[in-house]
Amino acid sequence: MTLIDPNKGPILVTGAAGFVGSNVCHALLDRHCSVIGVDNLNDYYDVGLKSYRLKQLEARAGFDFQRIDLADKEAVSAVFDQSDFALVIHLAAQAGVRYSIENPDAYIQSNLLGFQNVLENCRRQKPDHFVFASSSSVYGNSSRTAFSETDPTDDPVSLYAATKKSNEVIGHSYAKLYDLPMTGLRFFTVYGPAGRPDMAYFNFTRAILAGEPIKVFNHGNLERDFTYIDDIVQGVLGVCEAPPTELAIPHRILNLGNNQPVKLGYFIETLERLLGVEAKKELVGMQPGDVYKTCANIDAAKQLVGYQPTTDIEQGLANFVDWYRSYYH
Repeated sequence: MTLIDPNKGPILVTGAAGFVGSNVCHALLDRHCSVIGVDNLNDYYDVGLKSYRLKQLEARAGFDFQRIDLADKEAVSAVFDQSDFALVIHLAAQAGVRYSIENPDAYIQSNLLGFQNVLENCRRQKPDHFVFASSSSVYGNSSRTAFSETDPTDDPVSLYAATKKSNEVIGHSYAKLYDLPMTGLRFFTVYGPAGRPDMAYFNFTRAILAGEPIKVFNHGNLERDFTYIDDIVQGVLGVCEAPPTELAIPHRILNLGNNQPVKLGYFIETLERLLGVEAKKELVGMQPGDVYKTCANIDAAKQLVGYQPTTDIEQGLANFVDWYRSYYH
């Protein structure tokens, strides 16, 4: 069964103006699919960057954008009424661990109510596969060397993580009750050109070029499984083609990461080398809601869809820096 098929009608992608969402839309359009993209273009970060991504998509044949808030039940139902979606890719969410401490309501509205509205319409329409974004944050401060999908995820250290875990559990109940095939994807620190400006690599680049100090949390003793955007997109599209219909409860959770955690110190050194500027470092303690290390065990995704990330941190950051210099002149 091929779900990414131009002859199957449009594919719905939520969060289409977001970082992962826009890149997934481009990949689907490259395969000559029709895509209906929705986004609320909120101002959590620079709306100009979202508009930049969206402008590139709207210049392409086969893309239709609709600006709606997924917390608006009627608006979501209206989108689903337009077409019978064989594939729904739900990537919209209120992102950010630290911001969830400052503005919890945004996470309840987007990550819980918005998710529920999309899920309820999937129950009504029964697509062949519902694929949604979860997060590596659900693992919390795990002491394991690499995080596996079977590891405990019942101790979230942020509200953001709690909402993503909630999505997985609610999704499981819908899959069981309504025989709705779905896959949740735990993304590990996605980065790359036109990425999220609230993330460390983006903030570090801006500050280093401006001669401003950067805060190095936990005195640099952090590790992250940075995963380049192209590798994530390859994984998302591969998973879309593999609905878990062979399972008694058609619900699957998969890690999409790089399986190569990078120490924060080396990450900063790489940026300094690429930018040709030495960073002014301010060593600070751990921040609330953060975790010490992330590392994805990707064996399941490898076995299921041949997922194999190929971009190392040096090449990925080089691509980002080239884009950054071009975009910000």
